[in-house]
Amino acid sequence: MKSKIRTEAAALWQIAWPVLVGQLATVGMSVSDVAMTGHYNAQDLAAVAIGASLWAIIMVTVTGVMIAVNAVVAHEVGAANFKRVPHMMRQAMWMSLGIGLIACAILNCGTALFDYLYIEAHVQAKATDFVRAISLGMPAFAMYRALYGYTTSLNETKPVMMIALGGLFFNIFANWILIYGKWGVPAMGSTGCALATAAGLWLMLFAMLWWIKSSPKYVQTYPFTHWEAPNWAEIGSTLRIGVPIGITYFAEVSAFCAVGLLVARFGVVQVSANQIALNFSSLVFMVPMSIGIALTTRVGQSLGEGDAEKARFIAWVGVALSLAFAVLSAIFIAVFRFQVAAAYTSDIAVQDVAAVLLLLAAIFQLPDAIQVTTSCAIRGYKVTRPPMIIQLMAFYGFALPIGWALGLAPDWLPWKPDQAMAAAGFWIALVLGLTIAAILLSAYLHKLSVSKIGDKANSGKIAG
Repeated sequence: MKSKIRTEAAALWQIAWPVLVGQLATVGMSVSDVAMTGHYNAQDLAAVAIGASLWAIIMVTVTGVMIAVNAVVAHEVGAANFKRVPHMMRQAMWMSLGIGLIACAILNCGTALFDYLYIEAHVQAKATDFVRAISLGMPAFAMYRALYGYTTSLNETKPVMMIALGGLFFNIFANWILIYGKWGVPAMGSTGCALATAAGLWLMLFAMLWWIKSSPKYVQTYPFTHWEAPNWAEIGSTLRIGVPIGITYFAEVSAFCAVGLLVARFGVVQVSANQIALNFSSLVFMVPMSIGIALTTRVGQSLGEGDAEKARFIAWVGVALSLAFAVLSAIFIAVFRFQVAAAYTSDIAVQDVAAVLLLLAAIFQLPDAIQVTTSCAIRGYKVTRPPMIIQLMAFYGFALPIGWALGLAPDWLPWKPDQAMAAAGFWIALVLGLTIAAILLSAYLHKLSVSKIGDKANSGKIAG
């Protein structure tokens, strides 16, 4: 059994590590945005923090919707039904274009929320410009994520890694020019940061299209051999899988990003510290997230092969692998939280608050790792609504209401802390939400995987 576990862990890691490098590079674009703007000035850092909160909500929701491509293609690959993949991908590209344009419009309309957040006027103006500039990259991002799901479902993860690294290097270089004003370009601060990121997303899309066309590994399933009009029934079928995943992602990330918006009333220090803690936590989160993406692929392929027992085994090996990493990351964050904060900003006040939030981030590493890998494994079964309901309940039924009470301590509450805890109060509540989600998703994965094995056994008896 130990040998079997090691073999499967190695197979998952073979898929996950290039995805991880790619995910880290993608998140690294956000890290470079925050760090490079943080060394420009505190006001532009606050603008990026507020604008990035809205951007992240929409970006991650789009990511969730596009994970449906991974799930459906993985099943076809597992069943060796390669002839259907090109058609599915052509429709996925139509779907992603539409989703990207809608997301772009939502981002621009969403800046109206800033009017209700008690933000200083000049910071609000900068945050609005940031969102409008970065929204130009959303259609490219959505189409890139469709191709991302396609290539990872074929177990081809090298392009994900290489292209994301290229995007990161471009983003850092473009940030240097546009934020600080180099080579005769005027210094644009937070707006320059947004333009650099948007341009990087378009570059990544074109690079992925070029890679897929050039590599012989995609010849059998190459989707762009001819024109094909949108098939609304096919798109609707994929959306029925993807939209609940998108809502699930929205529930989690919006809970975190809502904290950034709600603490804006406490000033630049609280906003900036919250963004630092959230940004670094997102960076660490990419490891369990990458294992989860590998799980969606491996579980989906196993079910496509008709092997439900193998799918269950793979799912729990992936959860255990993710949990082992979470223990190490929790220790690292707790020990080096002050050094992490100092890497983002030289402002001592911001560093002190960020260190407190990073300690809370260390605590939720374990439930966060469990909830992301269990939910990704469940998606490998093409089951998406129960995780959505669980996430909505955990974050909106528990985490945000408790966070509101602890963080804001409104006078009308019958019970509240003596003093508003600001960002720390929200983060304590988020630990609770993640723990509830981890417990419920683990229970559901157990029930689902056992039932699939039972269904297979019953069908075998009927056939016999």
